[in-house]
Amino acid sequence: MKTLLAIIASVTALSGCATIDPPARDPAYAPTMPVAPVSAQDNNGAIYQPVNGLALFEDVRAHRVGDILTVQLVEKTNASKKAATSTSKDQDISLGVTDVFGGPVSVNGRNPLTASVSGSRDFSGDGASSQSNTLTGNISVTIAEVLPNGNMIVRGEKVLTINQGDEFIRIAGIVRPVDVSPDNTVLSTKIANAEITYGGRGTLADSNRKGWLARFFDSPLWPF
Repeated sequence: MKTLLAIIASVTALSGCATIDPPARDPAYAPTMPVAPVSAQDNNGAIYQPVNGLALFEDVRAHRVGDILTVQLVEKTNASKKAATSTSKDQDISLGVTDVFGGPVSVNGRNPLTASVSGSRDFSGDGASSQSNTLTGNISVTIAEVLPNGNMIVRGEKVLTINQGDEFIRIAGIVRPVDVSPDNTVLSTKIANAEITYGGRGTLADSNRKGWLARFFDSPLWPF
């Protein structure tokens, strides 16, 4: 009885740990604040300071740390693979000596110098795999860093709380200034080293997730 109670307690504890939701927001995708303006005693005496953001003859496209730009998600991938192999081989060998020195060979009514070998092999294999993904929408991100060549490291996330749970989109990567359109948008296909995550938490996400015991039986740790 004590053993049964211990097992039930262990299963309850593990199931409780398995239902802990991930945080709605990831600190790694937190917005980057713009650089603070240089104080009067630290500036170089010029009328226009580069950190004050005075734009007289330039467009409003994001190009500094902390600026916001909008990423248009237009991800669509399709992949398929099919392979088939078939082999066949048949072989027959027959060897017989009926006469030796002009007379028949026979031992107890049988010819010991006669032999035959036959063999047959067949193999057939077939495999197919396909995958398709589509992700569309918009997400605004901030510039986290401007590289020496002018390219910008961007990152950001969007969290939507709908009814029974949260849906989140996270994106990070490197954007070239020339790929930012005049309306301050950039296509997700133009982002280098892109990392795009779409997921959720809550009741709907939990209903689509396997339990910890089922995941254990599907893992490489299960030897059977």
